[in-house]
Amino acid sequence: MNTKYDLIVIGGGVLGTFHAYHALQKGLKVAIIEKDKLPVSATVRNFGQVVPSGMDTKWQNYGRESLKIYNDIQSQFDISIRKNGSVYLASNNEEVQLIEELSIINKNNGYESLLLTKEQCLEKYPGLRNDYVKAGLFFPEEVTVEPRIMINRLLEFLIKNKGLVYFGNTKVVRCDSLLNEVAVITGNGEIHKTSKVILCCGSEFKTLYPDVFAKSDLEVTKLQMLQTKPQPNYQLNGSILTGLSIRRYEAFYECPSFDGIKAKEAPDSFEKEWGVHILFKQATDGSVIIGDSHEYADAANIDDLGFDLRMDVDEFMIAEAKKIFNLPTFEIQNRWYGMYSQCKENDIFECTIENNIHIVTGIGGKGMTGSAGFSKENIKNIFNLK
Repeated sequence: MNTKYDLIVIGGGVLGTFHAYHALQKGLKVAIIEKDKLPVSATVRNFGQVVPSGMDTKWQNYGRESLKIYNDIQSQFDISIRKNGSVYLASNNEEVQLIEELSIINKNNGYESLLLTKEQCLEKYPGLRNDYVKAGLFFPEEVTVEPRIMINRLLEFLIKNKGLVYFGNTKVVRCDSLLNEVAVITGNGEIHKTSKVILCCGSEFKTLYPDVFAKSDLEVTKLQMLQTKPQPNYQLNGSILTGLSIRRYEAFYECPSFDGIKAKEAPDSFEKEWGVHILFKQATDGSVIIGDSHEYADAANIDDLGFDLRMDVDEFMIAEAKKIFNLPTFEIQNRWYGMYSQCKENDIFECTIENNIHIVTGIGGKGMTGSAGFSKENIKNIFNLK
């Protein structure tokens, strides 16, 4: 192969694709090599919420930058972005206190949010139960996406409009560091030369660099989600996050009352055992997606998580969802799980091998929200750009 690239990204998920996007924006010649025809892993199996509001200050800043990037791309090419806001619904006085404290933190951060009264929540969100909600915190700038649509359209946009070279159904079997470049060898015997490699695929990280993988602190999270049948004559706008989300998301860790409130929770509750917090999002077909749960294993022991869905977890999520919303139907048409990797000690895994091979993975549940903003900064750092 005679083409020489400035960057080859291994892995066409949201983290890899946004690294490619920002490199292309800087005028670099970029290729993505994806082991499947199109991405099939964490990027397309998540909830589709872009919620910087749920992140700590560092990643909220990346998420806010991501919002700008999503909106800019959407203005040029439809990638399924809907600017319909996010809300956290408090179900008791402790959760009200936390959203009030978070609203002050956001005000100091310059991130727009709006406290909603119980009555405003009931008016804004049809079907919301009067006996559940006490107040809400609304973030008008946040967006939702359809994950299985978004990544494919984003790749299409980069190929058609930005000059991305995309190799699907292509497995990388080796990366050889040469003097000032890297030779990327694929399973079909092709050799692609590039100045830099960014490896964003966890499974190929494991096969290409097993020793580094074995020493990493990566763990894998398995999440269960459900999708109702389309809701007749019903519209639920935006991302709906509820009391258990308030008690779980990192943004609330910065609230003065958080530690004291968490200390009073029952340590052996079902929701703690399976990491359940209740989210709602209406898809474009009118169905409502409900989730989710969290089950963990070291990345080296991913098989311990199995491939079955736990019906007791699904049944618990449905029962809790019914306490929050009276939907026209709770009949379930789809159930699935997603998996993503994250670090136990760090917020993302980064490792450089022989100067020009950069492993960037383990972004965890921050991927859909934070990848676009993080990748912009990371491309500048890797290529020493201003």
